[in-house]
Amino acid sequence: MPRKLSGGCSCGAIRYECDADPIIMMNCHCRDCQKASGSGYAAIVVVPKAAVQIRGEPHYHKVIGQSGKATERGFCPNCGSPMTVTSERRPDVLGLQAGSLYDPSTYQPMMDVFTSSSQPWDKMDPKLQKHSHSLSV
Repeated sequence: MPRKLSGGCSCGAIRYECDADPIIMMNCHCRDCQKASGSGYAAIVVVPKAAVQIRGEPHYHKVIGQSGKATERGFCPNCGSPMTVTSERRPDVLGLQAGSLYDPSTYQPMMDVFTSSSQPWDKMDPKLQKHSHSLSV
C-alpha cells in the first residue's frame, strides 16, 4: 500500500496530498534550486503528478534550464512558501519540496544531483549517490 504524503504552505492557503509512493527523493544542487531554496540545495520528493491533489492556487515562477526546457516552481502567493517543482522534460512527475511536508522526517534522500554546482560549504552525505548533472527520473 502506498504511503500517503501530505503537506502545505506556512499560512495554510495551499494544501496537497499524494497517494503514491515517491519515485525518488533527491537533493538538487543546481543554481536555480539554490536560489529558490535560499540554501545549498533543494530537497525534492518526486512523485507521479496524477497522484497529487492540490487545494489552493499556487503561483508559478518559470525558468529555462541548461537543457533549454522549462522548470516551474510553485509557491504560495500569500506566504511565499515553496511547494512544487515541475519540469518540461518530465511533465508526468511533480517535485514536492520536502520542507513543505507535514512530516518532513519521511524525506530520505537517495542521491545528490547537479553536484557540479554544489557550494564548497555544503557538506554532502558521502553515502548518497552523486550525479554531476541532471538525472532522467
